[in-house]
Amino acid sequence: MINGQASIEIRDLYKIFGRSPEQHVSRVRSGLSKAELGKVHGHILGLNNINISMPAGKIQVIMGLSGSGKSTLIRHINRLIEPTSGSIMIDGRNILEMSELELREFRRNKTAMVFQRFALLPHRTVLDNVIFGLEVRGIDKARSRAIGMRWIERVGLVGFEKRYPEELSGGMQQRVGLARALSNDASILLMDEAYSALDPLIRTDMQTMLLELQAELKKTVVFITHDLDEALRLGDRIVILRDGSIIQQGDSQDILLNPADDYIERFVKDVNRARFLKVDAVMEPIPPSVNRSLPTLMSGSTLETAAVELTNSPSYEATVVDSAGKPLGAVSLRKITAAMSSAIAKHEAMKRDVAIDAVDACDR
Repeated sequence: MINGQASIEIRDLYKIFGRSPEQHVSRVRSGLSKAELGKVHGHILGLNNINISMPAGKIQVIMGLSGSGKSTLIRHINRLIEPTSGSIMIDGRNILEMSELELREFRRNKTAMVFQRFALLPHRTVLDNVIFGLEVRGIDKARSRAIGMRWIERVGLVGFEKRYPEELSGGMQQRVGLARALSNDASILLMDEAYSALDPLIRTDMQTMLLELQAELKKTVVFITHDLDEALRLGDRIVILRDGSIIQQGDSQDILLNPADDYIERFVKDVNRARFLKVDAVMEPIPPSVNRSLPTLMSGSTLETAAVELTNSPSYEATVVDSAGKPLGAVSLRKITAAMSSAIAKHEAMKRDVAIDAVDACDR
């Protein structure tokens, strides 16, 4: 879809696990808790009234702790899990109304999935793993291999195409998984904890690769993670789940500046906000008398980056511009450092509160 129209619309989605889940949807709608549903009725609440609009060509992050429902949710998008109630509209079509044949074609051509544990076939080479989906779709071998080699080159694995998965590091195996997903040219990329099993440095490299590819390909990416730093770095939009329910959704600035409750506050308390807050969040209208010779800062620059640039600039003020050079607002080093100091002070105050609570608990 284009012009800001949602590529994926999830509405009133419920998932209840048990023998007769449909009988309990109305009870959950009326306020029956997950604990009560389990204790009294012997059913498990997986998802509770999920409503999300996922714009086309953006990275939608779904995050939460273990048991929050994030992996259950992503598996509804390609109907690996059937919902108890609700709708999932993709390009205007409710996938819950698809026939078995239509669903098979949808999975083959519209979506691709990247798993946490790579899910590579051990008896197939790197190239053969990458082109597996193309073979399933009936693409001829010569064309499949040409497509596969193009994506192997894009993910930096040229020279390894004849190797087997056991000969590769974890990061390299995940690159194979990404190349396999991209080779199918699906418009929707589903990534379930795709980088969670990787070492920190390799994980950062994979995040960078995804952002670089996304800048060119404009896929609709649904990315599952339990790591807030990863969510803030990758996500155009972020949804935070707890016990199957949405606690907050918005962009990184919304999450950091306006946490919805104490639960979100605890999530964000250890985040270095200067790395993720953008100049757009602190810029002000351009004064009529603004000096047009002021240096410029790109929209989307972090406070950390902006502070460094202005510190090394002959001016302590700058105009924030978009990619076409159009002025959007103005910022000053004073404004940026004040915002950074405020974030740091808030972070330190939270740490002191935690320490005081710990002492009080010991005293009791």
